[in-house]
Amino acid sequence: MQVHRHQSLLRVLRVIWRHALRYRRLLPVASFAAGLASFFLVERQAQLAQWLTAFLLLGWIWLIGEGLFGRLLSRWLRPNWSEAATRLAAQSLHQETLFFTLPFFLATTTWASGQVLFTGTLMLAAVASIVDPIYLGVIASRRWLFLGFHAFTLFVALLTALPIMLQLTTGESLSLATVAMMVFALPGVAGVLDVRRTRRWLTMGLLTLALGGFAWSTRNWIPPATLRVTDAAITFRVTEHERIHGEHRPLINVDRLSEGLYAFTAIRAPRGLHQPVIHEWQHEGRVVDRIEIEIVGGRQQGYRAWSHKTEFPPHPCGDWRVVVRTDDGQLIGVIRFRVV
Repeated sequence: MQVHRHQSLLRVLRVIWRHALRYRRLLPVASFAAGLASFFLVERQAQLAQWLTAFLLLGWIWLIGEGLFGRLLSRWLRPNWSEAATRLAAQSLHQETLFFTLPFFLATTTWASGQVLFTGTLMLAAVASIVDPIYLGVIASRRWLFLGFHAFTLFVALLTALPIMLQLTTGESLSLATVAMMVFALPGVAGVLDVRRTRRWLTMGLLTLALGGFAWSTRNWIPPATLRVTDAAITFRVTEHERIHGEHRPLINVDRLSEGLYAFTAIRAPRGLHQPVIHEWQHEGRVVDRIEIEIVGGRQQGYRAWSHKTEFPPHPCGDWRVVVRTDDGQLIGVIRFRVV
């Protein structure tokens, strides 16, 4: 009886394995579609978006216990099948994560900024995950590179999931995602250094800390995955009760500055998220004022808020920008205007 059950289970696993191989090319397309759908669902705060994100995070349990699951599979499958199955599962999860999160970062990237580097890296990683000669021949065959790829993928997954699931601010999400990336990158650093001595352990720790420090210091280049400017204007008038702004003025006559200027922004965010945001007024590249406002997530058209500037430098003519940032420094958007 036990032998019969074992054979039945083996037949089922073989069928699943054949179908997984046959349809695995559809996974990136399905993941991208799920991410795109989730992006719009998050803005409406449908519970389905949270379920999709939770499913994404639960999938990481496989990779955390990759070795254990591999040994369990080897009891029912041939050793080469077991290794191939765990590798396929890892590749599928990387594809799912990268293509799921990609729509969030494509929508929130400020393209005329250094954020292009991060989003470009994410796009390259997504492409690498579906090209077998690159993923299997280069990434998966080098343990340190695989763990680094894994750490980066987890980093972008947490940046997207934590604000949705736990209503954490972008700063809190970035901090936790950075720590998780450092932890998962640690074995890869150890493999490169072949750690066996105290000095190498110290070097490994310093390199891992440097990785975390680099991620935090370049946070201005990391798009806030769940925050997006949907409307922005420089105007002379804002109706406070209706929260409606007047005509956008990209060109301002210097004589009218005495009336004061409003920088109006509408920013989409997940429901329940309370996020401090900075309006940083810059003249010819120099910061002249920083005004903090707070947004609340959940409104489909974005939370409408503004800063009002009434004092200007003695010689205010030239190029101006209002840089919209999170309180921890991540760039959300830029409003440009010129005073003549």
